[in-house]
Amino acid sequence: MLPTDLLSYRHNGEEIIPKRLSIDDRNLKVATEIITCYQDAVGNTQGLLERQLSDLEGDTPDYRMKRGLAYILKSSFSTFEVVSPLEPPMLRAKVFAVAAKSSPSRESTQITLGKVADELSRELEKEILPSQVRDGLYADLNENKILTNFDAPTPESLLHRYNLSQVQGVFYKASQLIINAHRNVPGQYKLLFRYLKLFQLMSYIEGDADHGFTITIDGPTSLFHPSTRYGLAIAKLIPALLHVTKWSLASTLQTRDFYTKARKTGRFTLNSECGLVTHYSPGKPYDSMLEESFANKWKSAKTEWVLEREVDLIPIPGSVMIPDFRLVHPDGRTFLLEIVGYWRPEYLQKKFYQVRRSERNDLILAISERLNLDKAGVKLNDVPAKIVWFKDKLLPKSVLAVLD
Repeated sequence: MLPTDLLSYRHNGEEIIPKRLSIDDRNLKVATEIITCYQDAVGNTQGLLERQLSDLEGDTPDYRMKRGLAYILKSSFSTFEVVSPLEPPMLRAKVFAVAAKSSPSRESTQITLGKVADELSRELEKEILPSQVRDGLYADLNENKILTNFDAPTPESLLHRYNLSQVQGVFYKASQLIINAHRNVPGQYKLLFRYLKLFQLMSYIEGDADHGFTITIDGPTSLFHPSTRYGLAIAKLIPALLHVTKWSLASTLQTRDFYTKARKTGRFTLNSECGLVTHYSPGKPYDSMLEESFANKWKSAKTEWVLEREVDLIPIPGSVMIPDFRLVHPDGRTFLLEIVGYWRPEYLQKKFYQVRRSERNDLILAISERLNLDKAGVKLNDVPAKIVWFKDKLLPKSVLAVLD
């Protein structure tokens, strides 16, 4: 996503319209030039790359667009690393200790680098050259980090990513989003709700799978303490929403007038015909390593119970609960399994509220012993579910003990 200073949009009354680039020859040429700049910079420093990008940018009026494309390549497709024979602070200490024993001069500098290189060669049991010592001294500065890998996108996909990032940036200042997920296949709903759950967004959900859902999400500017992290989480939802077949979105934004700095309200709308292209996969198999580890261990468990991944939607007032797994026995018995391993008090309160409102008698809660439920104000005495406790990892035998 783009930082605020690289976002471009215009106003049409209260409506905010983000800048989007046409996928035409001119823009494809610019994207190709910037991608080539990165490809040629592999193995060189970030400082050299930035100077080349500055030359490419020149004094053209579209400099913000070029900077935006370059930023996306840097943040999403590039790997910059500190390349040094030793951690730079430790290397500087060694070099300065040796250098302090002689008077400063060009000759003594070369002698110092040579001595440190020989010492490191013996310690590390590989050849270290004086030039590596010199280059590694301040390798931890951003301008000296080396571009070690660049996974080049196509020019067209870079432009799509830019357009999506411009739209995502609108939600940094959102006070509320209302998403109407129109009638879709159940899998589409589940994918959307999984991302809501994954990004820990505060939402109120109405509707059902037969008619569609209305999802009201609190934006970052509606919080008591506006959170940049929460604003980013809202923005991250948009590429996930693009996987849903039919939807519409309306957002209320809190912005400032460019000249007077006075606060004002803006509006932004979007729907499934917007033409934006997502770079998200259709959905992660698991929301956490904890869930993935449990599922992998279940494969080797000796049991007739079959483990299925997120197959049920449980409608409850104001929300929808999607248990992590369903357990099915050949004799027809079924149970739903929810793993509670996340510590945030707000999350715990919401999770146990959902469990109580679900009024299900076939629910199993696997709860981490590391959670401070008392501090979160959560009481288990009125939770209508079977409880399984675990420490670091949830083991199939613990769940099977409750089932059998």
